[in-house]
Amino acid sequence: ENWSRPAEEVRGLMEMFAKRISSEPPELHEQGVRMRFIGRRLDIDPDLQERMAWAESVTEANQRITMFVAFNYGGRAEILDAARAFQGGDEEEFRKHLYAPDMHDPDIIIRTSGERRLSNYLLWQSAYSELIFREELWPDFSRESLEQSLAEFTERRRRFGGR
Repeated sequence: ENWSRPAEEVRGLMEMFAKRISSEPPELHEQGVRMRFIGRRLDIDPDLQERMAWAESVTEANQRITMFVAFNYGGRAEILDAARAFQGGDEEEFRKHLYAPDMHDPDIIIRTSGERRLSNYLLWQSAYSELIFREELWPDFSRESLEQSLAEFTERRRRFGGR
């Protein structure tokens, strides 16, 4: 949905994204971080596609942690793309067609900025995630905010759809 922003804003975001992709993978690689991008890659600048592929290849053997970056991503689009490729079977078979089938379902989703919605983010994967809503904007989300959110999460009784 961010493509509907003013052209100048989109251009600025793309420039910032391209700079980060060019500069961060070596440091992430040193720290053992595997970098993966989820989302549709078609119809984006070929140079940006190359940078994304480079970042993934530089870090592909790392096993400490995987950092998923949602770019040109929408949960509905992900489900549609998976449905187009799905030939039948169960949920696990369907999951193989999601953008990152190896991604664990999130236990918790923390939404900042006072919004009370998922904003088309990880719709399939978040079916049983616990949702925490915070008022502060993302740049203001501090370690204390994270600790408060985790404390709220640990007080919940997870039922995964059961009673």
